[in-house]
Amino acid sequence: MLMTATAPTTVSPETPIAVMQRCELKYILNPTQEALLKQAMEGRMEPDRFGLTTIASLYYDTPDYRLVRASLEKPLFKEKLRLRSYGQATENSPVFLELKRKACDIVYKRRIGTTVEEAARFLHRADRHCVLGQISREISAFLDYYGPLIPTCVILYDRTAYVESEGDLRLTIDAKPRWRADRLDLTCAPEGTPLLPSGCSILELKVQDAIPLWLTRALSDGKIYKTSFSKYGEAYRKLTLQN
Repeated sequence: MLMTATAPTTVSPETPIAVMQRCELKYILNPTQEALLKQAMEGRMEPDRFGLTTIASLYYDTPDYRLVRASLEKPLFKEKLRLRSYGQATENSPVFLELKRKACDIVYKRRIGTTVEEAARFLHRADRHCVLGQISREISAFLDYYGPLIPTCVILYDRTAYVESEGDLRLTIDAKPRWRADRLDLTCAPEGTPLLPSGCSILELKVQDAIPLWLTRALSDGKIYKTSFSKYGEAYRKLTLQN
């Protein structure tokens, strides 16, 4: 579940909902597959109260892209750091500094609410270890381990999240996934170069238990197969080809 309350104006102690643990399964949908899936969802799932939301994530990496290169090798454990906004950020709007780890197909997210300005201060100042909060300390340890990190890529997409009326299944469809390696600032317009062919989207299933039978059938009927697609990884591939 995403933290949606107004974020504090500094990197500060966290609330329990800032910690997430779940299994995430990814699929690439063409327009026909997306239509079939939405038809199967009728009466079973509905958009959450936020509706369609543009999400922007600014990824941090080493100057030689150590984190994304390691991720593309598909290790059993990988981690990344990003600053995320829901809608175009302003200097004072809430954003979230996220430490995302994946181990044996289970995703663990640790996040703290902050602002663009305060996040920049936290990431670059030497006294960040004085900040209170377990997650803040974990991010500090991450930064110490990997050394100086720099902003390398912005990933954007238009997400609709669907939820069951009863149950823990959460499903998201990310339309128009795009990226840019310039204007590395979440306050810039949400524009970028497409990651996928026109009309394709990314389906993510976020589950605690088993996938329901009706959804398994829909995926099978639509020939929708699980993939290890990474938005940041795909952007890095495209950036490498450009260079």
